Amino acid sequence: MQKFLRRGAELLSPRTGSPATTDDDENYGFKTASTQTALFPKVDPAVDGKADWVRDVADEKGSVMEAIDKGGLTPTNGNLKLSASNIPVPDEYHHAEDGARPTTVVLLPAFKIIDHVTPALAPDLIKYFVNPSITTTTPLRSNPSTTTIPANGISEQDLSSLTPLRSRPLPHAAVILLCSQKTRDARCGQSAPLLKREFERHLRTHGLYRDSHDERPGGVAVHFISHVGGHKYSANVIIYRRRDFDWHKKIASSSTAAAATEEEKVQAQQSQDEGAAQGIWLARVRPEECENIIKFTILQGKLVKPDQLRGGFDREKGLVSW
Repeated sequence: MQKFLRRGAELLSPRTGSPATTDDDENYGFKTASTQTALFPKVDPAVDGKADWVRDVADEKGSVMEAIDKGGLTPTNGNLKLSASNIPVPDEYHHAEDGARPTTVVLLPAFKIIDHVTPALAPDLIKYFVNPSITTTTPLRSNPSTTTIPANGISEQDLSSLTPLRSRPLPHAAVILLCSQKTRDARCGQSAPLLKREFERHLRTHGLYRDSHDERPGGVAVHFISHVGGHKYSANVIIYRRRDFDWHKKIASSSTAAAATEEEKVQAQQSQDEGAAQGIWLARVRPEECENIIKFTILQGKLVKPDQLRGGFDREKGLVSW
């Protein structure tokens, strides 16, 4: 096992004698970002069901990503980052014709899942779900109000008459996204499976492991995603985490407790709907570092090694990096 981990560390390490930065790094955009949204766009849907893709995922023929990019669908609330992922697709995906296959969209940092999205429904996805979504710069309320008003002013009942798309909460307390796109960087294709196994091994010891089909509330899911920007010679790990890991227990308690007030019920619901409090992008992560990332970054929102930080946001503190 130790030999296996050492081999994984080799894959994630620069070759001996290679410079810290090169002209090639600049070509890949590996440099200090001028703004928060250069690394963390305000909204980030992850779509698809594979672990590797064509170089530019917007060129995936017949995909929702292609429909959004080539169709010029631009959100009104900030930059949009399209990422493909290995999140399971619905069964209908395998039986539908090219260009009409329904897929699953995960909207981050909103922690929302939109089911059965087809390329033809991409305009509805942007209009009714992405545009009114919270973003990385949306402040996290310290004292939730006792009323809930949809950001776009459209109730769930009205929405059902406007589009066939439906959303539901992403049930996890945090998600770990690993770049696995070897068509952009071969090292990512090699390192991602190693990191995934290590993260999942340590998540199990904390009772937080969730596989791709496990939708029990809470826990942490680990997914592969496509290339996310300038990370030449780096194994990217992106973490989105909720503020309250026990939000689902409060919802269950408020729905079953006869004495729960309406305000307590609303606040429990808003804890679920507030989305990710933090987003953290780490580079050059090695398998032996996964344990501390779980202990300190996932569970406490703390940065273990500052030199690995490539960007981040904290909606509660208003930070764009730390």
